[in-house]
Amino acid sequence: MYYGYHRVSSKGQKEDRGIAGIENFCNERNYPLQKIYVDVISGKKFDRPRYTVLKEDVLREGDTLILHELDRLGRNKREIANELQYFKNNNIRVMFLDIPTTTIEYSDISDTMYKLVIETVNEIIIELYSMQAQAELERKEKRQREGIQAKKDRGEWGDYGRPRIMTKEAFAEEYQKVERGELKSTELMRMLNLTSNTYFRYVREYRKNKDLYGGNIATS
Repeated sequence: MYYGYHRVSSKGQKEDRGIAGIENFCNERNYPLQKIYVDVISGKKFDRPRYTVLKEDVLREGDTLILHELDRLGRNKREIANELQYFKNNNIRVMFLDIPTTTIEYSDISDTMYKLVIETVNEIIIELYSMQAQAELERKEKRQREGIQAKKDRGEWGDYGRPRIMTKEAFAEEYQKVERGELKSTELMRMLNLTSNTYFRYVREYRKNKDLYGGNIATS
């Protein structure tokens, strides 16, 4: 039996390209594709609902699993190796369409040494692709961490993972009403729909940078 698997990291990503690639490949080879299983989940972990069903309940010895690209399987080098070893132990062949040597039809090869060479080449290429996939994920996570820290440094990020509700300038303009005695802090907090933690964090930011806003901080 032939089965496909495809993974995208978010609902915003297109599934069509990978699915179409698997379908076209099977049509060209006259492989009787049974079904393509799709997960919308990060490639960092293998605890995926559709993949788990495919691996544990569907695939059997002698079956073939087809993926459009190796990084659709995962982006952790060690875990990719573990998954591929599982399939090898259970006599389930895995083809990656971005690694053409994994799609060579062994039934057409009679030379045992040639088969061994192809298998060795596949292992080397998969190792390199796995390293590349993990490196790309690590670079992405590093950029995300740096972006979050930059926002924090600019005061554009509230609690971790939560964007600011309003800009520093907008809060300064409103808070100066409290300084002038036009509003109480509780009234402004309610009017701006801010929690007490967020409100007083904004107050501390304002007081720290009051010269930028031309505000006169009340001493009481």
